[in-house]
Amino acid sequence: MSATLTAEQTAIRCVLLRGGTSKGLYFLEQDLPGPGPLRDKVLKRIVGTPDLVQIDGLGGSRLITSKIALVKRSSSADADVDYTFAQAEIDKDAIHWDGNCGNISSGVGPFAINAGLVPVTAPVTVVRIFNVNTGKVLIAHVPVEGGRAKVEGEFAIDGVPGTGAEIVMDYHLTIGARSGRILPTERAVDALALEDGTSLPVTLCDVANPCVFVRAADLGVTGSELPATINADEKLLSRVREIRAKGAALMGFCADWREAPPGLPLVVLVAPSEGYESMRGETVRADAMDLRARLIFFDFCHESMAGTGSMCTAAASRIEGSLVYEALGAHPNGSGELRIGHPLGIMRVKVEAKHTNAPGGVEFTALGFGRTARTLMEGVVYVPTSTFGPS
Repeated sequence: MSATLTAEQTAIRCVLLRGGTSKGLYFLEQDLPGPGPLRDKVLKRIVGTPDLVQIDGLGGSRLITSKIALVKRSSSADADVDYTFAQAEIDKDAIHWDGNCGNISSGVGPFAINAGLVPVTAPVTVVRIFNVNTGKVLIAHVPVEGGRAKVEGEFAIDGVPGTGAEIVMDYHLTIGARSGRILPTERAVDALALEDGTSLPVTLCDVANPCVFVRAADLGVTGSELPATINADEKLLSRVREIRAKGAALMGFCADWREAPPGLPLVVLVAPSEGYESMRGETVRADAMDLRARLIFFDFCHESMAGTGSMCTAAASRIEGSLVYEALGAHPNGSGELRIGHPLGIMRVKVEAKHTNAPGGVEFTALGFGRTARTLMEGVVYVPTSTFGPS
């Protein structure tokens, strides 16, 4: 660990960076304690967890602003940097390391370039990123200018004001991120037996992060609901918790669904395309999307769409018989693009697949999305030195 010590506070180098539609704290891994309870304690103190408003830390009181990236040079010949993702909860005293965040991943390339961890090649530097959480390699194509990651550009994403330089993220190597298989059960649709005696069809898919896909209509909603409505519906969230937990058990993540981890798999409610009003009060037209999706993680509806969730949704959309494939309806699925309607607008992702004898019946020749990223602050974060002492 490398840090500056004072009598009462410890200064640790830190970059506050927006990656896609998330915002996180990026650290050089060497500047923090090694894996374990102390590192967890320090990072929770930095973001201000547990506290509903995170008033004494740098978290923004939302899950999408309470994210952390640890980065270092990679010793692997297949990667340039190693990146570990952490998700801090808000009002619960917990931090999780069991998955990845696609939006935060899009900031890893710019961070690595600006920190001097990789050689710069203009006009685009390719950064191979080994994600420690999933054991998979992501590839970031980062525009550069003047030896640093370029910020200004014409690329726009719903959920972020203005435009920026497009970072192209390639996820085609992330199949089976947690389970090792694109379809953990080797079926396009499984039947979940719920505690109320009903049976619910779901698609279990594992690309970038494992997801459970369920028809929005099967949960009594339309698929156009916004986060405030979903987050206030405890009956719906209780059902989603059971679906996530039983999906985790079917995927082999736990022996008993009652002991399922709180983060993964993600749960995605899908519905055919239909117009709706976004969180910004703007009309999202039916003809601008291929389907609607509402992603729920840690009992909250995502304000837009998780990058990893978009990759899993795109992959599942090419698997015949899956609920995502079904939701496409009349929309052609051979266009090379999937347009996902989310609470803040539309996310466009690239997906090209061919039918083969591979698991799931498809092989992906392209799977990725474009993001923008911007460094917001670079300096040191102060942590009370007592945090490093005995609990």
